[in-house]
Amino acid sequence: MTKKLIIKNILLGFLSWLIPFAFSFLFYKPGGELVVPYATFKSIIMVIGVISGCYLLFRYFKFVDSDFIWNGVVVGLSWFVINIILDAAILIPIMKTTFAEYFMSIGLSYISIPAISVTIGYLLNRVTRK
Repeated sequence: MTKKLIIKNILLGFLSWLIPFAFSFLFYKPGGELVVPYATFKSIIMVIGVISGCYLLFRYFKFVDSDFIWNGVVVGLSWFVINIILDAAILIPIMKTTFAEYFMSIGLSYISIPAISVTIGYLLNRVTRK
């Protein structure tokens, strides 16, 4: 993995966290009250996260020309860790919750990141072998 790819990995991983986080502000009134039910909010943010994450993974894999499965594992696990660390530093204090409660309601959904990235790696590996 080249230095350029490592930097892309980290920057795109940060964006995979920032985009849904920034988008979430559209659903809060100035006083901090949600304008939609919490379950609806979580679902919308999850959809935004998956769509933006898939696009960012597309951008990442445009620069990968070999070891697709390995890159899928590395980028998926790194983005998972980046998202958990940023949530622990920023979101958990805002939510005033424990890490366990946070992980069961939000953090667990980040498992979709490595699931999608490894799948993309397998698909690219299969396509390039032919």
